Amino acid sequence: MSQTDVRMDGSAELRGEREATPGSAGRRRERLLVPKAEFDSYYGRPVLHEPTWQAPDIAGYLFLGGLAGASSTLAAAAELTGRPRLARVGKVGAVCALGGSLYALIHDLGRPERFVNMLRVFKVTSPMSVGTWLLSAYGPQAGLAAAASLTGVAPGVGRAATVGAGLVGPAVATYTAALICDTAVPAWHEGYREMPFLFAGSATASAGGLGMFAAPLDEAGPARRAAVLGAAVECVAALRMERRLGPLAEPLKRSRLLRLGEALSVAGAVAGATVGRRSRVAAMAAGAALLAGSACTRFGIFQAGMESARDPRYTVQPQRRRLAKARAERDLT
Repeated sequence: MSQTDVRMDGSAELRGEREATPGSAGRRRERLLVPKAEFDSYYGRPVLHEPTWQAPDIAGYLFLGGLAGASSTLAAAAELTGRPRLARVGKVGAVCALGGSLYALIHDLGRPERFVNMLRVFKVTSPMSVGTWLLSAYGPQAGLAAAASLTGVAPGVGRAATVGAGLVGPAVATYTAALICDTAVPAWHEGYREMPFLFAGSATASAGGLGMFAAPLDEAGPARRAAVLGAAVECVAALRMERRLGPLAEPLKRSRLLRLGEALSVAGAVAGATVGRRSRVAAMAAGAALLAGSACTRFGIFQAGMESARDPRYTVQPQRRRLAKARAERDLT
């Protein structure tokens, strides 16, 4: 027989190694060989298997995908309101960002054929499946729109493709929020309510930044308005998410990248809406700040999620709070 007994409270005792308590022969003091477990973790070890995703691939995929989708929508608006140079910036920026996004995704998957294999089925309950089909519908239209704009060939087809890509663009810019929230990573999973709005705002701000950076001042009005709207939505969504998540938001609050992203987005939007209206140099600086801010936001969200997956507190404590809430509601009924 084993010389060690494991107790229900997580401690262990050694048989034959009990010390008598002075003054009471019948009571004995146990000699603990391991500390008692408090059940906030499994002895400090991670409860979840940390995702194997790498920051340059997946965080870059999140940023570039958002930039592509929002740029297509901005390009369609510019096309329909008679701003050809802003529309061209959006179309070319969208297809370049889409190419980088697909490269990052396929690089993370390891083999290109894995992306094609995901097209064998369509599952509306799977964000990855929906996203794959969205990219497949969006990519050719974005490519046709950019090619027609650069070459001048088949302008009617290019215009139709621009509008089509613009309609699909918002879904492309935000489906990645559903993708990461569908995982077990605590900071992502629990932030499912605000994350789509945060991603939408960040993508809109980055598209506005690209337009301000590359388009002439007389056509960049929609880009400036998009930057202001996007930065405002991003900051409000981030604040609401951090307040609602409570202790689980600690990795988000500690993230220097997220704080830097918010500061760059606000500074870029304010500068673009004021001095950026009159100065080309100021508009380019504001646009660069908005692009950098959106990238910092996506990389910050990624790193904060990974941190929450590594620390078992952020897995166990929310579960305990949900159980306590369920018991309280059951007792009331």
